[in-house]
Amino acid sequence: MSALAISPLTREAFAPFGDVIMLEGAKHYPINAGTTERFDALATIDATEQGGKPVISLFRGEPRALPLAITVMERHPLGSQAFIPVTHSMEDEYLVVVAPAGEFSTKGLKAFLARGFQGVSYARGVWHHPLITLHKVSDFVIVDRAGSGNNCDEIALAGDVTLTAEALAASRGT
Repeated sequence: MSALAISPLTREAFAPFGDVIMLEGAKHYPINAGTTERFDALATIDATEQGGKPVISLFRGEPRALPLAITVMERHPLGSQAFIPVTHSMEDEYLVVVAPAGEFSTKGLKAFLARGFQGVSYARGVWHHPLITLHKVSDFVIVDRAGSGNNCDEIALAGDVTLTAEALAASRGT
């Protein structure tokens, strides 16, 4: 078994897989007579393939214990999928595991630590692990595609790649 390194989630590191949704460094400006700050175009939505439409859902993730074997990955070939945590606490964390679009290979696996109000939008076809929340039950607003066609491919894995508490601590710099 090999432990997957976990990196802090940044826009630059995640760019090959989609968008990071966060306020820090985002374009913003006041609206509504200065009573509201708009953080604009934090991610793009890709949902119209084969007549699809964007929908908003809520996922409630149960916390996962580490070590966690990576036994399944999924991708959405007809659209993007965004996960936006319903939190403002930097204590809230979840893990993001991805691999490039195309033919799946464990050699392409990357793991990221998302903290506080950092969301991700997986680009169309990017392989990703189902939601991995840490510490507590956590809610996420999901923006993805509804419509005809198969928009979820899953692949079963042997579980020989794991996420560990040691890799998580290293990603925090502790």
